[in-house]
Formats: sequence, C-alpha cells, structure tokens
Amino acid sequence: MKSGSPLASLNVLMTAGSRRVPLLEALRRALRDLRLAGSVHVADVNPLSPTMQIADRAHIVPLSDDPNYVDHILDLCLRERIGLVVPTIDDELPIFSEARSRFEAEGIRVAVSDTFVTTLCNDKFATSAYLRDRGVPAADAWLPDTLPADVRLPVFVKPRFGRGSVGAFAANDRRQLEFFLSFVPRPVIQEFLEGVEYTIDLFCDFEGRPLSVVPRERAVIRAGVIDRGRTVADPALIDLAVQCAAVLEFKGACNIQCRLVDGRPVIFEINPRFSGGIPLTIASGADFPRMLVELAVGRKVEPAVGEFTADLWMTSYESSFFVDAARLAALTERAQPARRRRSVA
Repeated sequence: MKSGSPLASLNVLMTAGSRRVPLLEALRRALRDLRLAGSVHVADVNPLSPTMQIADRAHIVPLSDDPNYVDHILDLCLRERIGLVVPTIDDELPIFSEARSRFEAEGIRVAVSDTFVTTLCNDKFATSAYLRDRGVPAADAWLPDTLPADVRLPVFVKPRFGRGSVGAFAANDRRQLEFFLSFVPRPVIQEFLEGVEYTIDLFCDFEGRPLSVVPRERAVIRAGVIDRGRTVADPALIDLAVQCAAVLEFKGACNIQCRLVDGRPVIFEINPRFSGGIPLTIASGADFPRMLVELAVGRKVEPAVGEFTADLWMTSYESSFFVDAARLAALTERAQPARRRRSVA
C-alpha cells in the first residue's frame, strides 16, 4: 500500500479459495464492520470450489506452478483494483514472497512473510534444524542418509516439502520404516511426539510484531483439519508463539503445530498462513482477518496477545452449494480469454 492517509475502500483477493468459506466470510465481514467500500474476490483453478460460489467476483486462474501464474494474478489485481492479496496454500507462499515487490510497486499489499520464512517453513527438515539451533523446542528430524542406526521407534515419515497431513505415516518398526522411506517422496523422518496436539494461531503486523496469539487444542482432526477443538489459555503455548516470532519474522497470519510432551510444547510444523481452524480463533475474539484488513488500509492495530475467550469449543459439519449448468458455464467461460492470452504469450 502506498503511503498516505488510511484508505476508505479495499478490494481483497483470496487465492486458492477452495473450501475456505469461513475465511472469505470473515474478510467480507471485516470490510463491512470497518465501513470500508470494497469486495472480496476469489481465484481458484476449479469453478466448482465452494468459495467460487459466494465470492463477490470469482476468477479461474492457472495452477501456482504455471510460469505465468504471477503475471496472471497481477493482471487480475490491476484490472479489479485489488488492494490486498491473501494467499492461502503452502505451495504458493514462496512464489508470492518472491513477487511481493512487483505487487507493492502497484500499491497492492500481499499478506505473506518474506521469502526466507516461507521457503524455510515449506521445508520440514530445515524448519526443525533452524528452530533447534536457536533454542526453540522442535521435534528432531533426519533425512534418510543421516538417520541414526539406533533411532528410537516409532517415528513419523512424511514428505519433506509436503503440506497438511498428506503422505504422513507413523513407522512403528523397521519393516514399516523401510517401506515408508521408499513410498514417501523426498521423505523426512521426524521424532514421534506423544501428547495432546495443539495449533497456535499467531498474527503479526507487517513489521513482524506479534499482535495476537490463540492456542487451540485439536481434539478431533479430519483430513488434516480440525473438526472439533477448543481454545486454551496456556502461557507456555502463548510464549512459544512469541518465541517463534522472535526468530522468524512472520507477516500476517501463521499457525504453529505442536504437541505437549511432558508438560512442554514441542513444535513439529509451522505454516505461515491462515489455518483451517481460524473460525474458532475468530469466534474467540481474535479476529485475524479484521486485523489484516485494518493493516492493509493503513490503520494502527494494537497488540492483544493472549486476549481471547478460553475454553471455547468448535464442532464443525459439512455444508454444500448447488451449482446449475448455466452458472458453471459462466464461471468457466470467464476464464477463456485469459487462457488464450497465456497460450499466445
């Protein structure tokens, strides 16, 4: 955002919208509650993605690994007068980090941490080593060629550059370990942590200063996303998030995954983006999307670390949209000119 007085309007683009309906609704609510003119746009590769059905404007875009992806998103932002871009998936975070200066040159804020942070957090082995070297408690991790012969089993085997819980397996014995090392692409082996699992939602301003921290117990997890859980006012978990922010300069939303081992939280993954469980954090009084919108229009947001409603439970359920052929055709047709431009380029 260019310097000057706070803005009175803001158009927001959420990329890889997919199923993130609560985040879209929270961004829209933030615009309304802050009395800002503007709309919430969604970009996705699939016209049937749920957020595409309720966005103020829906845009079909190529996959993030397309060489023209950044050009396409930047053109979209200029055409639709977008002032804030909110990336939502791990794969595209380093891409937006590297291209952030191009957007900022046009007065467009991108809610993403620096390239070093997004690249590091996408690498589970490097994340563990970086945190442990700086005294932050994190699960030990090894690559296949550095795995000690006497490593204690069980261990977790997962893709070194994976996301969510896709391809993550517990290896309980040597036979399983050998199989998963051959089955999982580019694997990392991680210490098996016994204990209750938590996600700590952390929000920082664009200078990396922590503004809010909300720990959540993940009581029931479905497909890697919290299905039932509660907020927890645990000083050790809050302090851990602040400690992470001191060694990694996060910008915007971040979620830290850990387990409580013998009363001590130990990190096993960090995702510098909005979490799937963000609706619970918002409901507890820590409205990260509103904070982000306020920062994007140049308003000051005061730190409120640890200020939320504790022991608030969330229990989730599935909901559906129904899309007729005419709407699906309209969404798909809207993307055709862009596809032709990319093929010519």
